[in-house]
Amino acid sequence: MPNDETQAAGKVTIFDVAEASGVSYGTVSRVINNDPHVRATTRARVMDAIQRLGYVINRQAQNLARGQTHVIGVLVPELGNGYIGEIMRGIDTELDQAGYDLMLFTTHRRAAKEATYVASLVQGVVEGLLLVLPRNPADYLGVLSTRRFPHVLIDHQGVDTHSPAVGATNWQGGFVATEYLIGLGHQRIGFITGSMDLGCAQDRLEGYKAALRAHHLPVAPELIYEGDFFQSSGVAGANALLDLPEPPSAIFASNDVMAMGAMDAIRHRGLRIPDDISIIGFDNIPQSAMVFPPLTTIQQPLEQMGRVATQMLLDMLKERVERNSRIELPTELITRNSTAPYKNRVG
Repeated sequence: MPNDETQAAGKVTIFDVAEASGVSYGTVSRVINNDPHVRATTRARVMDAIQRLGYVINRQAQNLARGQTHVIGVLVPELGNGYIGEIMRGIDTELDQAGYDLMLFTTHRRAAKEATYVASLVQGVVEGLLLVLPRNPADYLGVLSTRRFPHVLIDHQGVDTHSPAVGATNWQGGFVATEYLIGLGHQRIGFITGSMDLGCAQDRLEGYKAALRAHHLPVAPELIYEGDFFQSSGVAGANALLDLPEPPSAIFASNDVMAMGAMDAIRHRGLRIPDDISIIGFDNIPQSAMVFPPLTTIQQPLEQMGRVATQMLLDMLKERVERNSRIELPTELITRNSTAPYKNRVG
């Protein structure tokens, strides 16, 4: 029976090659694996048989036999939004350049599903893992650490400081966005949070609060609406904030997708952006420049985050060493037409 390192094309097997070239199966295997100890005449005879019979070497099976798959597993919470798309673009570019394949899994934001995928993948299906916005990594980081399995977290803070991770300056981004609105004269600024079980959402909220305190403005609980990073919570959050007896003159949404939902809710009420209310988002996904009016936002270097995390993981695989680096890439304010100086106009 053929072993795992090769596979026949059609009905041609490695044993057919051995018989046709008059050598043993082991000799054919050594030729296929470029063993330098095989005599040149023997190598030529085996390669001639391979060509004549149309035998195709299964490189993936060879890699498995060596304990290498050249496949990296990537876990993402969902597909179909610009945030994930930009990070994946960076990951894919780096893996392609390094000659690795990508195996993508969607967790649908379910912590149990995420843990199940991880438990399966560490059995040797992939060589390393990239976990984008992991939901509850505490459930399985112990397994990864015990197995010394190469992995990098992307856009998650506040858990297991021993795990390698790449993120952005979320607190600073939250602070800068809020301070920008204050600089425009806004004093009642609504905030729609992301999923509060995620470190990035917590940091953005804390940055918002810190900016208010720095400018001696109250942190009003009624101006903070708990969202979940989905567009529908942007709609619901904006409606809740605008229904207040004293609504905000500006809204800061913890990501662009919710900011766009808030813009829909504002327009539905017949209000104008930014004439009646200013809106700012976070991420700077490609769509943020295409909506009307173009969205002011905090740019996360999403593609670069994917690239850096992938480079970190590939370095770990190459050097066969563990890393606990935690890298934060800078955020930047991108001003567009969805924000304007305050006027007493919201009613």
